[in-house]
Amino acid sequence: MNSALSFPFPDLPAIGSTIAVAEGVAWLRMPLPFALDHINLWLLNDDTGDGRNFTAVDTGFGSSETMDAWDKILSGKILNRSIVTHGHPDHLGLAGWLEEKYNAQMWMTQGDYTVAHLINAQVGGYAVPAMLEFFARHGLDSARLAALDKRGNAYKKGVPKIPKSYRRMFDGQIIRVGKNDWRVMMGYGHAAEHASLYCESLGVLIAGDMLLPRISTNVGVNPTNPDDDPLQWFLDAITAYRALPNDTLVLPSHGKPFRGIGARVTQLHEHHSERCSRLIAACATPKHAAELIPILFDRDIADAHQVMFAMGEAIAHLNHLMHTHRLRRLKDSSVDGLIRFVTI
Repeated sequence: MNSALSFPFPDLPAIGSTIAVAEGVAWLRMPLPFALDHINLWLLNDDTGDGRNFTAVDTGFGSSETMDAWDKILSGKILNRSIVTHGHPDHLGLAGWLEEKYNAQMWMTQGDYTVAHLINAQVGGYAVPAMLEFFARHGLDSARLAALDKRGNAYKKGVPKIPKSYRRMFDGQIIRVGKNDWRVMMGYGHAAEHASLYCESLGVLIAGDMLLPRISTNVGVNPTNPDDDPLQWFLDAITAYRALPNDTLVLPSHGKPFRGIGARVTQLHEHHSERCSRLIAACATPKHAAELIPILFDRDIADAHQVMFAMGEAIAHLNHLMHTHRLRRLKDSSVDGLIRFVTI
């Protein structure tokens, strides 16, 4: 356990139940069909006098098991809206279903709402063929490319329906939920426009995927922005959390609620700095992203879902080192036409 952080809630909520973590804030835990097998969701008291009104923050993966858990939790309650931190399937997945069944209007940023539709519809650079071509240029072998191709549009499986309309959220916007004000803090690098929520009166940050206690947030490059530096965007975004009180209760999407926000931001900066140092050492001779995956990850990257994230993250670190003038990119520099990076 990380000694720089404290974890005030030792027990986990059972599927279909909640644990109170602050006044008017309840913790839910829903299953995921991945190596990362859970997501934390949050239910905020949106009381208008009868004690039955609530707002959900994130909605869970689009599965019958998650639907059943929501039905159990929402029995006798009114769900006024769902606030979706970003468009990944474990967060957006059941927003359409909650709108349809519980009349819960969805709130979301425009960037993630738009990207969700583009991925679902497989438009241009958001389609699987574009991803396969992109990863192939960065050295991914034919067997793993075939596995990704066979996986298809897995996004649509986790997000069976996206609401046709939504309430748009902006950075710095104040959202009133019951008697509490929550300020939107926009983050980048993990998603197009990730919205965390901070309540000063409660001393609570709903961090989404931007600040996790035991694992590092996935930061990846995709074919639509192949030369960008999302790792720098991510590091800049989490640095802003240092302005919050250090005893802020952080509610992450994965792992347990924790305190020690400043220490965790420092740890993540150090983690990515160490990863960059590994890559610089490995690129004394030219390397492509796929062959650097074992340098970045100390575990076996087995299934296609993990390969997709690992490739995006490897390219993100390599792009960052290129933008900060510590690596040089060699494009079409050999007979195989692969993109490689070498130490300057």
